[in-house]
This record gives sequence, C-alpha cells and structure tokens, in this order.
Amino acid sequence: MLSTMFRSFLAVITLALALPSDGRADPWPQRPITLIHGFGAGGNADSISRLVAAALSESLGVSVVVDAKPGAGGNIASEYVSRAAPDGYTLILLTGGHAVSAALYKKLRFDPVDSFTFVSLVGTFPFVVATRTDSPIKDLAEVIAVSRQSPGKLSFSSVGFGSTQHLTGELLALSAGGKLTHIPYRGGIQPLTDVLAGQIDLMVDTITVTGPAIKAGTLRGLGVSSSSPWPSLPNVPTVASQLPGFDVKSWIGIALPAGASPEVVAKLNESLRKAVSDPAFQGRLDLLGVRAESSTLDATKTFVASEIKRWGEVIDRAGVEKIN
Repeated sequence: MLSTMFRSFLAVITLALALPSDGRADPWPQRPITLIHGFGAGGNADSISRLVAAALSESLGVSVVVDAKPGAGGNIASEYVSRAAPDGYTLILLTGGHAVSAALYKKLRFDPVDSFTFVSLVGTFPFVVATRTDSPIKDLAEVIAVSRQSPGKLSFSSVGFGSTQHLTGELLALSAGGKLTHIPYRGGIQPLTDVLAGQIDLMVDTITVTGPAIKAGTLRGLGVSSSSPWPSLPNVPTVASQLPGFDVKSWIGIALPAGASPEVVAKLNESLRKAVSDPAFQGRLDLLGVRAESSTLDATKTFVASEIKRWGEVIDRAGVEKIN
C-alpha cells in the first residue's frame, strides 16, 4: 500500500515539474511541424506547400517542413495524416482532388470529411480549356457545336482518370449537351506537347501549365472555368459566357487529423488568414494562377462536403465508372 502511494506521489510530482508554473501545458507549437501533401515534387501542390510552410514558419516561430507522399491522387497522403496524432505537428495540404477522390472511390481507408479537422482554405484557381493556335477550332462555341453534332469526335486531355481536370471536361460536355472523348495522361508537359502536335484536340489544365503557352502564342485559350474572367488571363473568355452558370474552381486548403484541440486549430487558422491577407503572399500565389482566399473553420468543412456532393453528381451523370 505504501509503495503504491509513493508511486502515485512521484507521478504527481513528475507531472507538476513538467508543467509551467501556472499549471498549464506549454503553448503550441514547441517543435517543428510537418506539412504533408500528396503530389509530385515541383508541381502546383508542392510549390504552394512551400509558400504556406514559409508563411506559417514565420508566423508560428518554428520550422515547418514540407513532406511529399505522392500517389493515388493524394489518397496516400490523406490516409497517412488521418492516422497521425492530432497534436498539431502534422498538417496536410489538400486540393480539390480530395473531393473528387471522395466522390470517385467506392471505398477509402479514411473518411474524407470526418477523419480531418479542416482549418482554412488557402486559395482557389480555375482550369483552362485550350487548343493549339493553328487548330480549326476557333472558339468555345465551336467546341460545343461539334460535341453536340458529332459526339465524341473532339478529344481532350487531363492529368489522369478521375482528376479534377478530367471531371471539368466531363462537366463541360454535360453542360453543352454533347460528348467529348477523354484522353488521360500522367501530368507533366506531355498533354501540352500532344495538343501542340495536333494529336489531341483540347486540353483542360491549370494556368500554371497553359498560361505560358497562351502568352507565347502557341496555345489558344478557349475558356476559363471560373464564373468571371481570371486576372492573369484577361483575354480568355469564361466558359460561362457560352454555358451560363458554369463555374469550376479547384482549391487548396489546410487540415489536421480529426481530434485536434480547438486552441491549436484556432491559432493555425489565424496564422493562415494572416498569410492570405499579406500582399506579398498573394503575389506569389498569383504567379501560380492561384487567388489567395481564406475561410472559417465551419465554412471550410461545409465547402469540402459540398464539393464531394457536387462531383459525385457529375460522376453519376457522366457515367464515369467508380474505382473500387
């Protein structure tokens, strides 16, 4: 009995010594933070992750290290973070592909909403429908007409089956009441190379990929997927100018594993909102074709859930086969 009491006394003393004098735990963060993303080095997600990591490091006063865990459209990284300790030291940068995967896969090894604490958006960006400048296709109206009159005659590239780019092309065809033939790639510059060579008719990709070629005059931008013109491509009309109501923007957001403390979440949200309001940070994102944008905790979760529902409806309407 005495031995048990003595051990209990030692435990209390040890705990007391581990706490600061006011009895509270040390404030977060006290050590380096890891920011995970699920895509290849040098891509959009990787570039944005490094900008976010630098901003958070400055705001929080600790190192924020970027760690890429590519594969399965970002699902490998998502599963990894969903199983991490919710202590605030493992974050994930999610993209619009997170919502697409949730809608496309019949079963995932994590819950795309409930396995995470969504902190804030960081930015949004559209896609561009483009063709080579010497293509007989001169504008989006022509794409719509051909997709109706000769279903499947026109082909379009994406960075992979089930990617947001793929589903944007499918939504374009559905909205037009026609059909386009999807040609999936693995990303990189090959889709652009094949469009310029005339091997495929159209490409649906980010401004990061299409913008330089449009400005160089080798690619013709037919339509930007956002509901209003995008500042960095002022001469490219919106898809909505031909198909009213069309509005597709992908997104970048930050999340933690589910169960993170409200104090950590609030502090992280505050740091992200501070970064997004910084003109220098905004300028760096703008170079990548991304518009800086933050959101509240509840709004972020609601937004992600709504995106999952939206893409699920597109997948069903387009008859895209779901992945086991």
